[in-house]
Amino acid sequence: MSENNGNTMGMMFAFLVGGLIGAGLALLYAPASGEETRRRLREQAAQKGDELKQRYETAVDTVEEGVGKVKEIIEDRKNEVATAYQAGKDAYQREKARHTKETA
Repeated sequence: MSENNGNTMGMMFAFLVGGLIGAGLALLYAPASGEETRRRLREQAAQKGDELKQRYETAVDTVEEGVGKVKEIIEDRKNEVATAYQAGKDAYQREKARHTKETA
C-alpha cells in the first residue's frame, strides 16, 4: 500500500513540476511586457503552490488515517493474542490439575 502511495505521490509531484515548467516557458515566450509576464508568473506560482499545499495536506490526512487504522488493527490483534494466550494457559492449568488428581 505505501509503495503505491509513494508512486502516486511521485507521479503527482512530477506532473505538477512539469506543469510549472511548461507554464513558465509559455509565459516567457508569450508576447507580453516583462512586468505582465512577471505578474502572470507570480500568479501561476501562487496557484500551483496552493494546489501543491492542498495535495500535501490531503496526503498527510490520508497517511494519518491509515496509521490510525493500523494502530486499531494492531490493538485488536494484540487483544486476540492475549485472550488466546490466557485460554491456553487456563487449559494447561486445568489439564495439569486433572493429571495431578489422576496420578495421586
